[in-house]
Amino acid sequence: MKFTELDLPADLLRGIEQIGFTDLTPVQEEAIPLALLGHDVAAQAQTGTGKTAAFLIALFTRLSATPKTGKKRGPRALVLAPTRELVVQICADADGLGAFCPFKVQPIFGGVDYEKQRQALRDGVDVIVATPGRLIDYAKQNVFSLKDVESLVIDEADRMFDMGFIKDLRFILRKLPPFEQRQTMLFSATLSQRVMELAYEFMNITDKVRIEPEQVTAERIEQIAYHVARREKFALLLGLMKKETQTIRVLIFVNTKREAEHLSARLQHNDYKVAVLSGDVLQRKRMRILDDFKEGKITFLVATDVASRGIHIDGVTHVVNYDLPQDAEDYVHRIGRTARAGALGKSISFADEDLAFFLPDIEEYIGQKIPSTVPQEEDLCHDYKRGVPHKKTPQPEKKAASTPPKRPRRRYSSGGKPGGSGR
Repeated sequence: MKFTELDLPADLLRGIEQIGFTDLTPVQEEAIPLALLGHDVAAQAQTGTGKTAAFLIALFTRLSATPKTGKKRGPRALVLAPTRELVVQICADADGLGAFCPFKVQPIFGGVDYEKQRQALRDGVDVIVATPGRLIDYAKQNVFSLKDVESLVIDEADRMFDMGFIKDLRFILRKLPPFEQRQTMLFSATLSQRVMELAYEFMNITDKVRIEPEQVTAERIEQIAYHVARREKFALLLGLMKKETQTIRVLIFVNTKREAEHLSARLQHNDYKVAVLSGDVLQRKRMRILDDFKEGKITFLVATDVASRGIHIDGVTHVVNYDLPQDAEDYVHRIGRTARAGALGKSISFADEDLAFFLPDIEEYIGQKIPSTVPQEEDLCHDYKRGVPHKKTPQPEKKAASTPPKRPRRRYSSGGKPGGSGR
């Protein structure tokens, strides 16, 4: 189905056309028509399937059909997401799709200017895209009201549970108009029992959309797993990347922050443009790193699983599981960073002697065997600089040792008393 076949506002269609969308993805084809009818929708869909565009198109269409009245002060739509990166990405997609729509979209999340966001809410916005924490902070101060919300989107609901946001989420949902007075769309990688309990409590659920994981991983992503010794993984990484003739943009996943920093240092030592993205990176720096990666200033981005969800970076050519994930679901989230919006991508996984036994669980989860091989000699690059550069720690200037003044020796008699004869 094409977007032109849907009954969408002309301004929204202009935005869709400008960013180059023509055909609906499976989740869009399932969810958007239901949402346009005004139904609440609970959709199971992985990242990279077009779910963000699905709920934004439905949301903008609803807002266009019911123009804002002068009496309404608060936002008319609320999108809740578990991470700052996902909030930023949703807002970027909203700017593109809604380029010709008269809606003000405001991101709300921690780690950036508190007063600037507060003032934006006081000035009035149409759509809030937020993480729960800071949104609740402003709500408790009565900076804005949620009583005018017509559309609610909960993105990556399962991740909300995983990150401990469910209490905050329930607090926000109880501040909204009753579910019969608003439309709610919920998206989750899995429609688990706990997610559906939330849906049944706060939504008028009649329709569930399921896009199974194997549909995400099988079609557009070329997958391969190398059974490789841990000590040869770096040589294999360099060898495989040097074989590529196209311009590459590589997202490398490791399981620990320590390994991320070590691998990044080795790549830098070999003159590659690389950065690290982990949970300890401050928000402003994290956003700058992502911008540099998107603009091609960085070739390799080494990341822990903090980056596996909710980051939409067009043009990622390769995802490398340098460390095979210990959770099968994380594999799907990781490789979903490539082959987005209909593009092709490659997923390369290194199954070393410590992590190879997680491979069967991953294959069972995605419902397919991952083609596997062992590296040949021509796959390995042995011509690289070993180790990492040592940082020289500045040594404090040594002060000239001063000779302590000599104390006059005290003379004792044989009796042990100063000055006496001891007799």
